[in-house]
Amino acid sequence: MMFLLNLLARLPLPMLHGMGFVLGWLIYWAPGRHSRRMRNNVFDSGLCAPGRDCRRLLRQSISESGKSIIELLPMWLRSYEKVLRLVKGNSGWEAIDAARAAGKGIILIGPHIGCFEIIGRHFAAQHPLTVMYKPSRQPALEALMLAGRQRGQATLVPTDLSGVRALLAALKRHEGIAILPDHVASDGDGVWASFFGRPAYTPTLVASLQRKTDAAAFFLVAERLSWGRGYHLHVFPLNDTLPQDKTAAALRINQGVEAVVRLFPAQYLWSYNRHKRPGGVALPVYSPAV
Repeated sequence: MMFLLNLLARLPLPMLHGMGFVLGWLIYWAPGRHSRRMRNNVFDSGLCAPGRDCRRLLRQSISESGKSIIELLPMWLRSYEKVLRLVKGNSGWEAIDAARAAGKGIILIGPHIGCFEIIGRHFAAQHPLTVMYKPSRQPALEALMLAGRQRGQATLVPTDLSGVRALLAALKRHEGIAILPDHVASDGDGVWASFFGRPAYTPTLVASLQRKTDAAAFFLVAERLSWGRGYHLHVFPLNDTLPQDKTAAALRINQGVEAVVRLFPAQYLWSYNRHKRPGGVALPVYSPAV
């Protein structure tokens, strides 16, 4: 199996993205909740007019979701140098350089848009980076994930208290950390905040870390260029300090994610169950169901 995966990883990116186009539609038409959740999230987002516009965005998102899966092969299995060459340009990276020059720790906020895997690779080629990840129960997948992600100056830490301490220590050393802001927080680690008009249980970690370290925070998107041409990194500084109130801070993060999703709506991972209720978490009082 690894031999086959390594062969596929060597294919040109346009060919891999073509395979991802097909894969996205195969997954969409497979039995299960995937397609219904994706349709509901797209149509309820408010980003498209009902009817033709929403159907067009849905079709684009289906193919882009397949590309996001297949491009894990080159991200994890190609040599580090070849992965870095897939970044064809950036917009706004000078803001990160300026924050580092000022002695700030760096919080990279990378929503599930485009090829978010390559953001950490690019940063870790220049600076130390600490990233939380959820260990896999499958030893082979765990080894593959660690080998693919823990390259350059990147360090992976588990999604538990020890991982949070590692993130805090990295920021106090004026290094970088990377966080996915749009996953569903676990019980006690989040608050309900609006996301595209619906309640989403949102992590509060970014605000907590920023308050304790005065770190500079940035939203980052690795836009997937058409026809497999590579990726363009977009940097959007979070210019204001997040509020102390957890709900207000979570809402500010969600608004930032919404803003960048509006720029690249087809490349957002609409299939993710962003509005689910974690076990042990009470429903928000302003919503009858989630």
